[in-house]
Amino acid sequence: MTLLPPIPQYFNRELSLLEFNKRVLEQAKDERVPLLERLKFLCISCSNLDEFYEIRVAGLKQLIKLGTPVLGPDGMTPQEVLTAVSAEAHALVAEQYRTLNEILIPALAQESIRFIRRTQWQPAQRTWLRSYFENELLPVLSPIGLDPAHPFPRILNKSLNFIVSLSGKDAFGRNIGYAVVQAPRALPRLIQIPPEVAGTGPNDFVFLSSVIHAYADQLFPGMAANGCFQFRVTRNSDLLVDEAEAEDLLEAVEDELSQRQWGDTVRLEVAHNCPEQMTQYLAEELVLSGADIFQCNGPVNLMRLMAIPDLVDRPDLKYPPFSPRIPKALSGDLFAAMRERDHLLQHPYDSFTPVLELLRQAAKDPNVLAIKQTLYRTGPKSPVAEALIQAARAGKEVTVIVELRARFDEADNISLAEALQDVGAHVVYGVVGYKTHAKMMLIVRREDNNALIEGRGRGTPGGLRQYVHLSTGNYHPRTARLYTDYGLLTADPVICKDVHSVFLQLTSLGRVNELNRLLEAPFTLARGLVEKIGREADIAAKGGKGRITAKVNGLVEAEVIQALYKASQAGVQIDLIVRGMCSLRPGVPGLSENIRVRSTVGRFLEHHRIFHFHNGGEDEVWLSSADWMERNLYRRVEIAFPLLDKTLRTEVIEQLQAYVDDTALSWLLQADGSYCRAETAPGTISVQQKLLDELLVTNVAGQRPDQVPLQAITSKRKNKRALPK
Repeated sequence: MTLLPPIPQYFNRELSLLEFNKRVLEQAKDERVPLLERLKFLCISCSNLDEFYEIRVAGLKQLIKLGTPVLGPDGMTPQEVLTAVSAEAHALVAEQYRTLNEILIPALAQESIRFIRRTQWQPAQRTWLRSYFENELLPVLSPIGLDPAHPFPRILNKSLNFIVSLSGKDAFGRNIGYAVVQAPRALPRLIQIPPEVAGTGPNDFVFLSSVIHAYADQLFPGMAANGCFQFRVTRNSDLLVDEAEAEDLLEAVEDELSQRQWGDTVRLEVAHNCPEQMTQYLAEELVLSGADIFQCNGPVNLMRLMAIPDLVDRPDLKYPPFSPRIPKALSGDLFAAMRERDHLLQHPYDSFTPVLELLRQAAKDPNVLAIKQTLYRTGPKSPVAEALIQAARAGKEVTVIVELRARFDEADNISLAEALQDVGAHVVYGVVGYKTHAKMMLIVRREDNNALIEGRGRGTPGGLRQYVHLSTGNYHPRTARLYTDYGLLTADPVICKDVHSVFLQLTSLGRVNELNRLLEAPFTLARGLVEKIGREADIAAKGGKGRITAKVNGLVEAEVIQALYKASQAGVQIDLIVRGMCSLRPGVPGLSENIRVRSTVGRFLEHHRIFHFHNGGEDEVWLSSADWMERNLYRRVEIAFPLLDKTLRTEVIEQLQAYVDDTALSWLLQADGSYCRAETAPGTISVQQKLLDELLVTNVAGQRPDQVPLQAITSKRKNKRALPK
């Protein structure tokens, strides 16, 4: 009898991340999702894969190059992971283009949104496009013939390029053979043909690549372009900053940013009909192997299709808009509201406006002495940054922890840091070796006796009072409309003292005693989580009810997973909502039979981190900026904060249960690592639609007088269909 090998206890994190991208792609096929939103999901899956190769695959290649025999908890070597990743990624790309060509393009054509191929151009369209090429494209294109005097050019990361095969002699009598045409990023990748051109519909588009293909001959006068094929190169885009050696972190990051577009090559995407000889020529010039080559039956950058929903005026093919609410108590004096009680904002259903208004009120208030804030991602032209600048100009003591190493936002954060310094704000770049990922704002205000609310223990008459905003997400107004996040507004003196201590730690680098109510990475958060999981196991082992419900973006940290396995074996019932990568293997008898894992993918990006421990009936609810990953628990400054208000705890627990009950947006992780839809018919439940209905539509009916919409909601029915069921 042959014994089967034991089931590994961990899934590989890279393969799990690719599984998440498959779930994103499935949204592009879901006919319940509005058509133009389905196109967006296809684009997002492409963007996700770009970043996966720029960071994750690039990292694997570096480990292999260095000969590092690193074994993850899954037991796979870097080469084994890379081989498996390549196979999965090639299958994913093939499915992306099948989805585009066989599903989305025909469906869009039925709605008179067309991508017209060169073979379908009508005479009038061809005339217009030729004129467009000659007037708009030809003057800015610089073809490069390849010969000893013109070596293969440097190819910018993720830029659109063409390799052209030529015959005939140039003006100097040379037989060139090949040339490369680089498309400047300023050129639109989609060209909308004006409706007045004969034979053109209201939403007819042509790809830039098609126009360049059609008129490539004009780039090489006197020669024949025998073939013109698009290609794109992906490079290692991870910044390598030696923080210990850097004398000025800002300058070091700026130097690395200038080289990001020229990192080592990791992937080649090329037109599917490009001859093998030309493809191999590109691979050799770019120092890539066959496993790194992806043949694309369509545009080599599907992300460019993201422009279509903005160019097409078809609201019936998009998610209906909604107006976030503002709690009535937060529509006036925010300091008074926070003295009265804690408030929890639930983005995107709640507006981000109260957070901005708190900063603006603090900037104008003569009694406000100081503002301290962490900034990880804020976006360009940030109103948060503007409020901080106004506060500094008004003479407030403004201290900002700007994380320069927020991936792909480094340039924006450098500009933000410089703008704040220009107005006299104190700018700190965090701690060497640890990204500052915690989301915190602290306001210090001098108050008189009339400002106090008796019985709350929230201040000292005539003294200083602190106000705090803590969040699971970034101070970014745009993503606050797209990501699910929680933001706590509180004047609880113990929490405020803890936040103040963390800020002191980040700015003065002094040692801070253990915090009273917050858990902080890299110090107490991992230990605190493991202890709370162990407490549930002890309760279950003694015959009590052990219950854990947690929602995170990623779960890969081995110590936390082992604690969950032990809790499951003790009888604790565990529901995990893990959006992305998950290394925990659920449903294995004797190991994890009491653990269920689901992933929610829908209209909004699920981003908040919530930890609920039943605690023998004394429920604890923690919100956090941290995922259950090694980097978050040990290599970042993160915080987790408790909900002390019972009403707020109950609301969050009920919403967590709604995620567990969801059957429309959820995918269930199986013991073999695959995911299957949770959908059961009839009566599917969408948690995002449920929250839209409960938190927004009920305002119209007047059932929640404590909440008011940011803008008038004109139709209850309109919001009810925000996500097709």
